Amino acid sequence: MHEKTMNRAMCQGCTTTGAEIADGIGRRTFLVQSALMAAAAALAACAGVDTTAPTLSAGTSINVNNFAALANVGGIAMVTVSGAQLAIVRTGATTFVALSRVCPHQGGTVNQNGNGFLCPNHGAQFSSTGQWVGGQPTGSLHSYTTSYDAATTTLSIG
Repeated sequence: MHEKTMNRAMCQGCTTTGAEIADGIGRRTFLVQSALMAAAAALAACAGVDTTAPTLSAGTSINVNNFAALANVGGIAMVTVSGAQLAIVRTGATTFVALSRVCPHQGGTVNQNGNGFLCPNHGAQFSSTGQWVGGQPTGSLHSYTTSYDAATTTLSIG
């Protein structure tokens, strides 16, 4: 039996030429699978998956005394450390939160807005600790671990 006829017979009456079977995927299957993957990617982007936060190098730190806003609990300083735009929030006498200013929705840079943050691109709103509180549904801002040395007023961020 001729190969094309044999492939058509294996397909049991479909309208393929046999090339699709030999290659393992037909055009219709390819289009359907591509559409499903595109939809999954779009859903992941809107679900708040945090893939946009910058990675900080080991040993990243700031001197808290260099930022007047951090002199009091509740103070917020917008800083750039190792090329990453961060918001540092003083949450206690010796405790701080370091947040990425990259919005997890689509990577816009959030700005301080009162005691929290606002994404100018889509209106996502975040508390001073980075939790999403309103506007465009998304995840919370990426938070980095911090360690404060009161003797040297150095905040290590990592």
